[in-house]
Amino acid sequence: MDERDSQAPDIETAPESAEAPGRETLSLEEQLQKLEQDCKRLEEEKKALFEQLLRRQADFENFRKRLEREKQEFRQMAQGNLVTEILPVLDAFERALATGDSGSDEDYRKGVELIYKQFADILAAAGLEPVKTVGQPFDPLIHHAVDKLETNDYPDHAVVAELQRGYTFRQRLLRPALVRVAVHPSAPEES
Repeated sequence: MDERDSQAPDIETAPESAEAPGRETLSLEEQLQKLEQDCKRLEEEKKALFEQLLRRQADFENFRKRLEREKQEFRQMAQGNLVTEILPVLDAFERALATGDSGSDEDYRKGVELIYKQFADILAAAGLEPVKTVGQPFDPLIHHAVDKLETNDYPDHAVVAELQRGYTFRQRLLRPALVRVAVHPSAPEES
């Protein structure tokens, strides 16, 4: 009986195994079709994503160009506003030059001083400030020493003269001040 029992399952499995290849083939064909459909779907998704990427890149490039154009227009507008504010100073210089010969030297000087003040006020309103120099300790970040003066009248390394004014524009250094700096004379060497 043991032998029959052991053979019976072999006989029963043989017919199933004969039918299994037919089912597996059908299953493989279905799987192949499904894979082909998935592949087509993925290709379409890839194509859609690539087109979307190209549109985004074009949009970004257009945005960058528009931003650059707007920046340039803003610069031109700001420069135009500054020039408009300076025009009265130019007009005043023209009037001063036209009447320079007919007036006294003192009147001419006062007129030029008024023009200078008008011009300085416009620039100050825009954010321009002169660098403080004379009497200040030398600061290499805002001063440029071009000469030294040996003296005991000022503290060592103090600015004693301004040779060219320096300026900051909205707390940024535009140009350092050219200055003369005090140094204490060194003691004579003993022999």
